[in-house]
Amino acid sequence: MDATTAGLVVLFVVSLVPLLPTEVTILGMGIAAAQGGTSLAVVIAVATAGCLVGDQALYALGRFGGARVLERLSRRRKMAAGLAWLDGRLQRHPRPILVVARWLPSGGTVGALLAGSLRWPMGEFFSASAIGITLWTSYVAFLGYAGGELIDEPVVSMLLSFGVATLLGVAITFGVRRGARS
Repeated sequence: MDATTAGLVVLFVVSLVPLLPTEVTILGMGIAAAQGGTSLAVVIAVATAGCLVGDQALYALGRFGGARVLERLSRRRKMAAGLAWLDGRLQRHPRPILVVARWLPSGGTVGALLAGSLRWPMGEFFSASAIGITLWTSYVAFLGYAGGELIDEPVVSMLLSFGVATLLGVAITFGVRRGARS
C-alpha cells in the first residue's frame, strides 16, 4: 500500500468515527492533493463517504437509544452547547439547521443523534446530512488545498490552513450564538 492510499484509508476511518480530528485530517489531505499526492475530488469523496456512514450510525444510535445517549453527551460542555442550540431550531427548520450544524464544534454529531431521537424520517435526514457533509468536507479540503498551493512547506501550509479554519469556525460559532440570544 502506498502513502496516498494509506492516507485515504486513514481519512475514511477518521471521518467515520465521531469526535476524531476529522477537520485536521481533511486539511492535511487537501494539502497533499495540492502537492500532487492525490486528487482533491478523491479526498472530498472519501471524507464525505466516511462522514455520511458515521452520521447514519449516529442517527440510528439516536433513534434507538436517544434520550440516554443525549443525556450522557450533554455532560460535556461542548456537546451541551451544541445540543442547546440545535434542540429548538431542529424542530422548526430541520434541513437547513442540519446543514449549518456541520460548521459548529460537535454539531454534526449532536445533530445526527438529535434527529434520530426525534424520529425524523430517514430519507429526510439522509438528504440533509449528505448536503451538509458534502459542503463541509469540500470547504475544509479546499482550505487545505489553498494552503498547500500557497506554501510548499507542508507543516507551514497545515498551520496556515488550520488557522484560517479555526478563525472561520470561531466566527461562525460566534454568529450562531449571537443569533441564538436574539
